[in-house]
Amino acid sequence: MGVPDPASFPYDTWRRLYGRVLRQLHAKPALSFDAQGLGALRAAISQHVSFSRAVACGPDDIVITAGAQQAFDLLARVLTTRDRTIVALEDPGYPPLRAAFEVQGARTASVPVDEEGLIVDRVPARARVVCVTPSHQFPLGTVMSAGRRAVLLELCQRRGMVIIEDDYDSEFRFVDRPLDALQTLDRAQCVFYVGTFSKSLLPELRIGYIVAPPWAVAALVAAKQISDGQRDTMAQATLALLIHEGHLARHVRKMQGIYSSRRQVLLERIESVLGNWLEALPAVAGLHVAAALKGRRDEESVVARARKHEVGVGALGPYYTVRPTMHGLVLGYGAIRASDIIEGVNRLRRSMSSFARSR
Repeated sequence: MGVPDPASFPYDTWRRLYGRVLRQLHAKPALSFDAQGLGALRAAISQHVSFSRAVACGPDDIVITAGAQQAFDLLARVLTTRDRTIVALEDPGYPPLRAAFEVQGARTASVPVDEEGLIVDRVPARARVVCVTPSHQFPLGTVMSAGRRAVLLELCQRRGMVIIEDDYDSEFRFVDRPLDALQTLDRAQCVFYVGTFSKSLLPELRIGYIVAPPWAVAALVAAKQISDGQRDTMAQATLALLIHEGHLARHVRKMQGIYSSRRQVLLERIESVLGNWLEALPAVAGLHVAAALKGRRDEESVVARARKHEVGVGALGPYYTVRPTMHGLVLGYGAIRASDIIEGVNRLRRSMSSFARSR
């Protein structure tokens, strides 16, 4: 789920740019580097997110990380006081984010979501950190409404809370103009914006970033230095060139069309072939679709039977920490061709038909 298409990665361009970095390294034996990340990459990212997401930042506001998960780990280290800090997280939500805070001793609180996103009124009064995926709620796909965003920001400012905004796949949006990031609307320096290149390029690059309020940058850099002070400077320098020369923007535009086509095929097939069993949830972005199971069905059994038909789908249940309010499936379309989506849905129909007969 949510995996990009590795076959479409711009390997030739990356190889050429990587070779240029190697030649520069040969001429100048050491790249300038610190735990905050390569300066050229931070500058490129600041321009990239300013243009693509209207995120207001400069190179000094950015900390380069080994993917989004290290970003969550660093934030948990800096923002958590063991056994005291209460962190509010979406339910359902992203389990590794919850794990990053729990391992640091935070007390976590599950907050439900609805069709407008996180239900802000349910955030505990004593919470000091709120984690959200406002552009594309994970895993349901909801977009947080403009009204909810304003209420959340006002609440955080009034209570002295901070927000972690996980913008994990906002590059790929297929309907309407995206709403501004929470960081864009932040006037109280309370939002930490987390981005990654795992969706737009490849997860194997392991490059993400935090756009942090100025007051928190030094602490994050210190935590990064302790965690893994030296990352792959070659990959960072290559990515900086990829962004600076416009290759990333062109790649994203290309993949936007490909993913949009695959998404449309999947949605159409869910409605026409799986309509007796599934109803796709509204979603306008990303690389996966969530679908509610109609009737009382054991989603884990549905997933297991689909696997016997060599179809990989996931269950919604594991993303909840409180009792699930919805039973359903999650279906990824990023790394599968349209023709294989059609075949996969047909196999899923056969598996669900056999499951219904066995019941």
